Amino acid sequence: MDEKEEARKILEGWKGNSYVFGLNVLKKTGEFAAEFGDETVLVGSSSKWAQKHLKGIMDSLDEHGVSYNIVRGARPNCPREDLYRIALQIANYRPDSVIAVGGGSTIDGVKAAIVLTTFKPSEVSDVLGVNWDVAGMIDPYFGTGIVTRMKEATGKELTPMIAVQTAASSAAHLTKYSNITDPIVGQKKLIVDEAITPPRAIFDYGVTIGAPRDLTLDGALDGIAHLWEVFMGATGKDYYEESKRITTLGFKLIIKNLKDALKDDVDARVALGLGTDLGGYSIMIGGTNGPHLGSFSLVDVLTHGRACAILLPYYTVFFSPSIRDQLLTVGPILQDEGFISKDADLESLSDRELGETVAKGMIEFNKSLGFPTTLKEAGATQAHIDRMLRAAKDPQLKMKLLNMPVPLDPEVGDIEKYMKGVLEAAFTGDLSRITTKEE
Repeated sequence: MDEKEEARKILEGWKGNSYVFGLNVLKKTGEFAAEFGDETVLVGSSSKWAQKHLKGIMDSLDEHGVSYNIVRGARPNCPREDLYRIALQIANYRPDSVIAVGGGSTIDGVKAAIVLTTFKPSEVSDVLGVNWDVAGMIDPYFGTGIVTRMKEATGKELTPMIAVQTAASSAAHLTKYSNITDPIVGQKKLIVDEAITPPRAIFDYGVTIGAPRDLTLDGALDGIAHLWEVFMGATGKDYYEESKRITTLGFKLIIKNLKDALKDDVDARVALGLGTDLGGYSIMIGGTNGPHLGSFSLVDVLTHGRACAILLPYYTVFFSPSIRDQLLTVGPILQDEGFISKDADLESLSDRELGETVAKGMIEFNKSLGFPTTLKEAGATQAHIDRMLRAAKDPQLKMKLLNMPVPLDPEVGDIEKYMKGVLEAAFTGDLSRITTKEE
C-alpha cells in the first residue's frame, strides 16, 4: 500500500460515508443537501480562484431539486463582521441546510454563524449566565464544549452543514474548531466543540489546482503544525501510536509533494490534500498547543500557516526533553529530504541537541519555501510578543496550554519564566534564549 492509499484508508475509516474526497466529486453536493431538505443557503468563497467551481455545485443542487440562495463567504481569518453578516443571511432565509464553499475562514464562519442563528440571546443569558450586552454575540461560545451545553439545555439542534473545502490547509471541513478574529485588537479566538463538526463534507482535491502559491504554502505548513503539535503532546496518551502513525504519513505526504504541488502536478495536489486532511484527523484526536496559540495574536502581520511555521521550531526545542521519540520519528523524514545533514547521528544526540537539530531542519525547510524564519523578519514587533503573552493567560484559550507536552501554569509565573524565552527566540532566531523546564 503506498502512502496515498494508506491515507485514504485512514480517512475512510474515520469519516465513513459522511465525507467524500478525491477528484471530480463536487457533484456529490446536491445529493448531500437533498438529505436535509429542498432549501439551502450556499455560502461561497470570497476568493476569485475558487468561485469558478460554484457553477458545478449549483448544477448539482439543481439536479437534485434543491433551491438555494447565495451568500458571500468570509475574508481571511473570518473577521467578526463577516460572521455576523453570514449569520444574518442564514437567519433571514431559514434554510434546511447551509453549504459552505471555501477554505477554513468561510467554513469556520459558517460554523459559528449557524450557532448564532440557533440560540436566542435570552437562552444564552439564562444558560450561560452572561449579560444581555454580549448574549447575542459570538463571545460566550469561545472555549470548549459551550455549544453542546446550549444544545443540551435548550433541546435545539443546529442547522445541518455541508462543508465543501477548496484549500489543502486547515481541514476545517472535518473538525470541531471555529476560529474567529477581532480585527480591532488583532486577536483570534476559538470555539472547540464536537457539535459544530460538519455532518457532511466534500473535498475535491482538483479544486486546489491553480490556487495561489502563498495559499498553497501556508496551508501545507498549517497541516504540518496540526500533525506535529498533536504528536508532541501525545506522550502518555492513549492515542500516541495513532498520532505517530498519521504524523509520519502526513509529514511524508506534505513535505515530499509540496514543491510539485506548486507546479500543479495533479498527483502531488492529491497527496497534499490527503496530508492536510490527516492534519484534521490529528486535531480531532488531540489538540494543538504553543504555535497555534501564538499565531492567534499575529493575525495582523502573518497568515495562520506562516505564523505556525515560524513558531514551530522554537517550541520544538522547548519541548525537547519530553518528546525524544517524536523527534526521532520526524527527524529522519527531514533528513531524507535534505533538511538535516545526512551525517547527523540523531540517536546519539542529547535531548536538547536533538531538539535543536530537528528545529534547524524545520527552519531549513521554511527557508527552502521562501518563508521568514523569525518573527522579526516577518514584521512582528515587541508589541506582538506582549500580545502573545497576554493571550496565553486568557481562560478562553487555556486548552492550548493544557495540550502542551510541558504544561505551563500562568498562576505560578510559567508564562514569563518559560514562554517569554521561547517567543524571544522566535523573534531573534537565537535558540539559546529558550530555557527548558529541566534546566
